Amino acid sequence: MKYFPIDTELFKKNRAQAIKALKPFSTAVLNSNDIMPSNADGVMSFIQNTDLFYLSGIDQEESIMVLCPDSKEEKHSEILFIKKTDEKIATWEGEKLSKEEATRISGIKTVYWTEEFEQIFKPLAMESEYIYLNTNEHLRADTTVQTSDSRFIKWCMTAFPVHKYERLAPVMHDLRAVKSEIEIDLIKTACKITESAFLRILSFIRPGVWEFEIEAEIAHEFIRQRSRGPAFETIVASGEKSCILHYVQKNRQCAADEVVLIDFGAEYANYAADVTRTVPVSKGFSPRQKEVYNAVLRVQKSAIEMLTVGNTLKEYHKSVGKKMEQELIGLGLIDKKDVASQPKDKPLYKKFFMHGTSHYIGLDVHDYGDRYREFAPGMVFSCEPGIYIKDENLGIRLENDILITENGPVDLTGNIPIEIEEIEDLMNQS
Repeated sequence: MKYFPIDTELFKKNRAQAIKALKPFSTAVLNSNDIMPSNADGVMSFIQNTDLFYLSGIDQEESIMVLCPDSKEEKHSEILFIKKTDEKIATWEGEKLSKEEATRISGIKTVYWTEEFEQIFKPLAMESEYIYLNTNEHLRADTTVQTSDSRFIKWCMTAFPVHKYERLAPVMHDLRAVKSEIEIDLIKTACKITESAFLRILSFIRPGVWEFEIEAEIAHEFIRQRSRGPAFETIVASGEKSCILHYVQKNRQCAADEVVLIDFGAEYANYAADVTRTVPVSKGFSPRQKEVYNAVLRVQKSAIEMLTVGNTLKEYHKSVGKKMEQELIGLGLIDKKDVASQPKDKPLYKKFFMHGTSHYIGLDVHDYGDRYREFAPGMVFSCEPGIYIKDENLGIRLENDILITENGPVDLTGNIPIEIEEIEDLMNQS
């Protein structure tokens, strides 16, 4: 992997917390993601199952982790199964992790080859009353493609039909919502890399540049700083495309007097940054662009102040909506009288600000977390209000990554320029 080694204590502590949440006489099983095919004999880049990574630090395909804290053999309380290197694999792909390397990364002392899984697992299952199965229960998950976890669920329930089965996902969602200091440092690194990419493109953007050229500059900076690349597909949206929330074609040429909205974030050690900036193609905002930009910025600053211990996403989004209403009235986009009589479930501001303001960030850019849970120290959220005016071909979104602490919100992306004057100054330095 490109990233520097991670302190093994992170994974040891994560496993200890997970084990505390299991019922007595339980076995939990987590599988790595598959390497997905593309076409012919091609494959896509491997991205690890984030739950498995969270508990083990293992970043390799065909890996399995088993937790069986009440095993009759102490050595089987924590087990890793990893892919064995043979001569063909060594020649074509390079050697995979050795057992010693897997132990050094994860802190798990008992390591077997993946081909030995059934032989080792069956006695453990027989000892156990409960089997915890893992699967992707993210509310926005696309489960069309069968995963290694889903294949395992079918196999396990067929092999052990009268066991009691439990869901591991609620345990992982609860644990992963609050980040440790090591995790926060990894997210900070992803944010720092993202900052470097933004500073790089400010001098590059000008009329005539293609959106994909901006993306290329971002990707270059990410990879040269030990990132695998973007944590999600980069959005570079100029002119009328700035009003499309998830515009990813990036095949438009940036024109003078437009803005370009860039939603991007580096991955580092599987952790994500998520930042959006909107900048003027001609290196200076028009009066109207400034007016809308500053309205979005005021909403963001107000929203960041609400990311405090004890608040909830439901109440937070309601409060941000009220702030956005006032800004849209000030911009002449909605009428104060109409707002007073609007349906409660269909606020008028949604025409110009149709998405949520914040989501959890961590190993996944839209990380696990209960939307009804009170904010707690160690949670990390995006903060991304936007105003999209299709009639003016003007979309402006601003997004920072915010850490919840006992002493108030901490902006992990606070060094990334966001004020109009600073952005214009930096764009005009070359």
